[in-house]
This record gives sequence, structure tokens and C-alpha cells, in this order.
Amino acid sequence: MKVVVAEKISSSAVDLLREPRWTVITAEQLDGKLGAHLESADALIVRSAVQVNATLLEHARKLRVIGRAGVGVDNIDLDAATRKGIAVMNTPGANAVAVAEHTLGMMLSMARHICRADALMHASKWEKKSLQGTELRGKTLGIVGLGRIGMEVAHRSRAFGMEIIAHDPFVSTSVAKEQGIRLVKIEEIYAIADYLTLHVGLTPQTTGMINADSLKKMKRGVRLVNCARGELVEETALAHALKQGHVAAAALDVFAEEPPKNSPLLAMENVILTPHIAGSTYEAQEAVGYQIALQVKEYLKHGVIQNAVNVPSVSHDEYVEIQPYILLAERLGAFLAQTAEGTLEEISLRYSGHISQWKTELVRNAAVKGILNQTLEEKANLVNAAAIASSRGLRIHEAHKATSSRGGAGSVLSILLKTSSEERFVKGAVLHGSAPRLLHVDGIDVEAPLERSLIFMRNRDVPGVIGRVGTILGEHKINIADFSLGRRIGNIKPGAPREAIAVVHVDGLVPEPVLAELRKVPAVQEAKAIRLF
Repeated sequence: MKVVVAEKISSSAVDLLREPRWTVITAEQLDGKLGAHLESADALIVRSAVQVNATLLEHARKLRVIGRAGVGVDNIDLDAATRKGIAVMNTPGANAVAVAEHTLGMMLSMARHICRADALMHASKWEKKSLQGTELRGKTLGIVGLGRIGMEVAHRSRAFGMEIIAHDPFVSTSVAKEQGIRLVKIEEIYAIADYLTLHVGLTPQTTGMINADSLKKMKRGVRLVNCARGELVEETALAHALKQGHVAAAALDVFAEEPPKNSPLLAMENVILTPHIAGSTYEAQEAVGYQIALQVKEYLKHGVIQNAVNVPSVSHDEYVEIQPYILLAERLGAFLAQTAEGTLEEISLRYSGHISQWKTELVRNAAVKGILNQTLEEKANLVNAAAIASSRGLRIHEAHKATSSRGGAGSVLSILLKTSSEERFVKGAVLHGSAPRLLHVDGIDVEAPLERSLIFMRNRDVPGVIGRVGTILGEHKINIADFSLGRRIGNIKPGAPREAIAVVHVDGLVPEPVLAELRKVPAVQEAKAIRLF
């Protein structure tokens, strides 16, 4: 076996790879000839600097696995690796403890004015009275996002005697209860949390979630921590809330612009700022290197795949055939997740037609990926989606219905999403070999493209609705690319309007004020913006 370690990792990780008859090429030995070394390599280990693109992978004649010592895989062309049958692995959670400890450090620093006390002492000022702090004991901690980091924060916060509440629609009540966490709606966290910490990924739904409106809903005197993504917080709105005293203090490790240059937070005394170092500990950096070396070794020796982020077990031809249905499943899942309300409990999938004969784990995981990734910090993928769902107490069911259909005829994917408050059901298919289409929503047939920006509406089937919707969108300069309609078939009460739905494909994002205006139309019962990538 030949393993190329293209970037520096810990010496203990490199030593782990030194097996009899194995060759390990380290970064110092490459001499700028990475491509040449890949010609005969079985494994490649990188961090974030080396760009593993399709051009580089053309040299990889026998490469079986790429190991990323870290979480993000933006520097690796996953599609190119998948087509070549190369497994790609990362090391999620290896820095979870580091980020959790930094979060607790931020909370303690705000509670006890540690940073200001240190600055005063260095300035030879002894100001005990102005530095009287508060205790974490007895305070309510609101955690937004219960992935690995959020759970580690909760675990450590219990030792301080804090009451822990959390919001995460993708964690079951039973799993949270086992950890001493009470799941609540985001509005309740805003209303009662003394400390609020963010641990969610960056999505269209979470971008700017801490804004002027959400800050107004928060308990006066709240302290905010963000060690997740800078774009979650609108810094100008936060600065205003801090100046008004509504927010007592804030502690940020991440920023929309890094390093921050024009942020109003830079000059504020009641703000603690650190330069994106929450996950940067000696132990965390050692851990990611050792973990990826162990995973690569296990795969090469025993075929055991851990933390894979692509689909390594299909041939090129199989991948080409299944890829349109993977896309369909992911977009149906994303559509459902953005229309449903309540805490997710169960996902059921049904395959009919020739897709029912496939290894549907790939399609299943794509659907689960589309559902979970709307707010999840730890991104789900085609390999780990089901495992992430299981770890969060979510139930997944599958059913296969074989038919006599040949070719692409009759191949339909159905998904039922059950939450704590409702059930949502969709059907979809692939048309013309590659186009994912929505066929059915909650008992109503409607055909619509599944791409980019959509508006989903539920309304009473009465005259004037379509015209009014078109007028509102036109007034806001939102162009309609496609307008698909459907209404419920069957007996209804005499004189009562049928229930109808509309899926409006538009150019660009739909702002919340436009949706609010659509909801004011008397016949409109529901209007939501859907973003599909």
C-alpha cells in the first residue's frame, strides 16, 4: 500500500500508517510532485490547502480513498471522486469538545467580566466594585442546534447548575430528555434564555437569524454567544441592541467578514471577540490527524468505511443511472422540510417502478439529506444521512413496490414526513432522463419543476387568487417562471370551495414581507418560500 500525506499532520498519525510493506510519503517528501506520486497511491490524506480537483484526480489511477483531516471538504471534488470510485472521508466532531469549551469560556468571561478585569489590572487599575459579576448557576441556557457541539455544550453546562433548553427540529424529544434538555420552540428560547448560544449550520433559513426582530423578542439582559457561523448574526442589529442595554453582552468567535474590519462591535466594551479559534486547540488538531489516519488504515486493511461523505460503492455506470433520482430525492426532502411545521419524528419512503429494484439506500439517504440539511450544523450526505437521523432518534421506513413497467415508465418516489404537529406527503418522478418533477402534494396532484426558488401556497379554490398572486409578485418585481396548480378531487360540501395548492417557480429569493402580503389574500391559507439547490 502507498499512502500520500500531502499536508502536515501529527507524527503519531503518520506513525499509525507505517505498516509492513506500506509506503508513506509525507508533505516534506513530495517536492512539488503530488500528481506523480498519486499515480501509484492507494490513499491520499489532505487538510484544507491542497485542492483535490478533477485534474489532480486524473493522475489517481489506483486511488481508493481520500482522507480529509478536518470537517469541510470544499477543497475536494466529490463528484469527480465518486465517479472514479474513490471514497472520501472526513473527521466530523473531532473539534467538538474544543468549540464547546470555548463556548463555556465565553459565557464565564461575560458573567465575571474577566476580559475587562484583565485589561484594568494591566492598566494598574484596581476596580473591584465595577467588576461584580453573576453566576451561571441557576441561569437558563438556550442552545440553538443540538449537533455534536451543542450536545457537548449542554453536557458541560449541567455541571454549572444551569437549566438547559434547546431548539432543534431534527432531534427527538426522547434523545433530548436523556441528556437533561428540554426542547422548545425558538420563540421560547428568545423569551426566557439568560444565555443563548448558536450551534447551527449556515443555510438560507439560518442566515441572519439573529436580527432586529429576533433580538426584540429576547429577554432583556440576555447574553449571546456565537462560535458557529458569522453570517448567523446581523452585527449592526446586535450592536444597536447592546447599546440600548437590551442585550447585556455578546461573545463572538466568528464573523461575516473575517477578519472583521468595519464591524460596529469592534469598539464596544460589552463584547468579547476572538479570531475564529474555538476549534483551534493542540488536542483538536492532533485528534483530526490521528482520526483520519485511523479511518484510512481501517478502510485499506478491512474495507471499513467511517465518516464517508460520498458514495464509494457504485460503479461509474451505476452512478450515472442513479444520480437523477438522488437529486429528485434530495429536492423532495428539502421541499418537505421547508413546508412542514413541528419537530421531526418520522420519514417514510416508497419506491415504485424500476427504482424499487435498486440499492435504495442511496436514494433514501439523499431524501434524508435534503430534509436534515435545512438547519443541521453537521451536514448530512449520501453515506451518513441515515446514521445522523438515527442518532437523533428519527424513524425511517422504506417500502418497495415492483411493477411491470419498463424503462423509466412508472418510476415514482413518495415521501411522508411526520412531525409532532402534522404530516406532509409528496410524490415525484424524473422526466426526460434528468429533470426532477413534483407530482403530488398532500392528496392533490400538481406537476411542477423542482429547482431553484419556489413559492408553495395552499388556498381555497375561488376566483381571483391567481390574478392577485401575480399582481403582488409583479409589484415587487418578482418574475414568475412557472405557475403550477392543483385542486383536491372528490366530494365536497355543496357551496364549499375546494382546497387547492399552487407551486410558483420564481426568479430569485422571495423576501418575507412579500410572503406576508400573499398571506393577507383572503383565500390564501399558507404561503412559504422554498429554496432548492
